[in-house]
Amino acid sequence: MTAKPRTTPTPQKSSPPAGSRFQPAQAEPRPGDVVIIGAGLAGLFTALKLAPVPVTVIAAAPLGEGASSMWAQGGIAAAVGEGDSTEKHAADTIAAGAGIVDEHVAHTVADEGPDRIRDLLSYGVPFDRDLEGHYVLSKEAAHSEKRVVRVSGDRAGAAIMQALIAAVRAAPSIRVLEGYEADDLISEDDRVEGVRLISSTSLGNGTYEFVPASAVVLATGGVGALFALTTNPAYARGEALAMAARAGAVVADVEFVQFHPTAIDADIDPAPLATEALRGEGATLVNAAGERFMFKLDARGELAARDVVARGVFAEITAGRGAFLDCRDAIGERFADAYPTVYAHCLRAGINPVTDLIPVAPAEHYHMGGIATDLRGRTSIKGLWAVGEVASTGLHGANRLASNSLLEAAVFGARVATDIKANIPPDRTGHFVEPRRVAGARPADPEERAMAVAKLRTTMMTYVGVVRTAKGLRRALDQLSKLEAAGARDSVLANMLLAARLITAAALMRKESRGGHFRTDFPEADPRLAERTFMTLDDLAAIQRKKPPRAAGLQLAGCGT
Repeated sequence: MTAKPRTTPTPQKSSPPAGSRFQPAQAEPRPGDVVIIGAGLAGLFTALKLAPVPVTVIAAAPLGEGASSMWAQGGIAAAVGEGDSTEKHAADTIAAGAGIVDEHVAHTVADEGPDRIRDLLSYGVPFDRDLEGHYVLSKEAAHSEKRVVRVSGDRAGAAIMQALIAAVRAAPSIRVLEGYEADDLISEDDRVEGVRLISSTSLGNGTYEFVPASAVVLATGGVGALFALTTNPAYARGEALAMAARAGAVVADVEFVQFHPTAIDADIDPAPLATEALRGEGATLVNAAGERFMFKLDARGELAARDVVARGVFAEITAGRGAFLDCRDAIGERFADAYPTVYAHCLRAGINPVTDLIPVAPAEHYHMGGIATDLRGRTSIKGLWAVGEVASTGLHGANRLASNSLLEAAVFGARVATDIKANIPPDRTGHFVEPRRVAGARPADPEERAMAVAKLRTTMMTYVGVVRTAKGLRRALDQLSKLEAAGARDSVLANMLLAARLITAAALMRKESRGGHFRTDFPEADPRLAERTFMTLDDLAAIQRKKPPRAAGLQLAGCGT
């Protein structure tokens, strides 16, 4: 029997947290397209839900390439199984978030999850089912029930994306501009008026395209490429976080970065992922001596929360003992059929997971923070919405519950579409606005950018990684500031540096350990800091001047230096 959602209606409108400076902006539509920047699950699902409103989707790479959603292995969490409920799903989400999840958001997402699964089915996603037609569900860490809906074991992300791409290609209301990257948001009178784009064919010649917009939806994914070891594609550079902050938007919870504990450690960039579902089936973590080490840290062992497992793996590697995933007994000969994606990754790295241990290391995997939004996906800037990993809705708190990210993208994609459709005048339907060429500064030399980006990524992984200290975070801010001269003529690098500085500054100000944010100088959680972080560029400037704002600015108690 399929679990029924709660019957309590969920309003579209939400209130910001008490004392927060984040206030969702009122929609004031202007002439132009609805422009969606990003072509992962969040962007494509939003575009489909907006039909028949004309939409332009900006994709940095051909559809299906460069999107983190394509690489998602585990699946999408939803309370659709026997004995499960949306109440249980929300409770697990709240517990995983380490004290700062917006509970109303958690219940809303859990309640609407089953409907979004049905939407994905209607777009042709071939979720695994048994002979009686029931979903084949997996159980992942910190879930109390089997509720992760999957495709061919570990192909959920690819299958969902393939289905959505086919639907988008067939939708007459959707235009896709492939090979374009958003360079900046163009604002006037505290409202986003459009987007400045750069095409791959124009890189280096100083010419840009400007697309005026009645609404802009940021759906660009995460910040993984800011770190030297990540499971994210190269386009996940955090640029939209920087563009929104520069336009005046409030960002939230940006210090909370999730490191996946079992990236395959084979000197491949991005690092291929060994899905958590392997541990859900009984795969164990051992060091070079063959000793299981996780039960020393947590009674749940390998199925502890991701931040706990990531620190356990990190500690073994730092101590020189190494960390390995042992799938030989739990999966064995079934590996190639049960987990074809991971199997292919292992073979690429010269590993046979049927007979060999898989070397693993923590890698940046997901950003719990992002551009602050309300339950409609509205940011604090007029004309700007955000959805997916780039947004901070309050769902994930300090530590994302496994497989909630694809669900959040679908739930908020539908909500953003509903809000925009309610605010777009009828005379906008049926009109596309063509990009027009505008001048811009020439970017820096490619070699100079590559050197600066490499330094940035090493700095972030070293000082803003799995384990942090005040000394290391201050050093990171200093090193990032020294790179700003290189970013003065290079908008991509400038955006990456700003995103990195926001994350680092917020981490410096949160003087405790909570979820994905762990400070060895403040190793315990502080009950006074059990609240979300909200900050702006003014806060960042104050922190870098070593004159941080008080609690009203960052939503943190005791923010002194």
